[in-house]
Amino acid sequence: QVQLVESGGGLVQAGGSLRLSCAASGRTFSRYVMGWFRQAPVKEREFVAVHNWRGGRVYYADSVEGRFTISRDNAKNTVYLQMNSLKPEDTAVYYCAAASNLILSPQGYEYWGQGTQVTVSS
Repeated sequence: QVQLVESGGGLVQAGGSLRLSCAASGRTFSRYVMGWFRQAPVKEREFVAVHNWRGGRVYYADSVEGRFTISRDNAKNTVYLQMNSLKPEDTAVYYCAAASNLILSPQGYEYWGQGTQVTVSS
């Protein structure tokens, strides 16, 4: 069982930065693939970034590549999402999630946080 709690969302102007954190409970955190997803109003939840525990490989959605960075600190049971050069279209509720296998679809994730709102003003 893994419990996830996101923090760090807020209101920022376009071009600004935010750092999201996701604190996880559970002794096996280091064995989970950790992903970030987002969901804007009237849109489906979409993949943003994923960090694989095996080898530390990371993947990003094309829309955030080069602007967002996912990282994790297994000693702190925390995964981060550094978001730079934010755009109004990045506005969404951001969720972290944990999966047993590397997958980019939200359907493959077993555990979810409650989400944190990110709003980017133009």
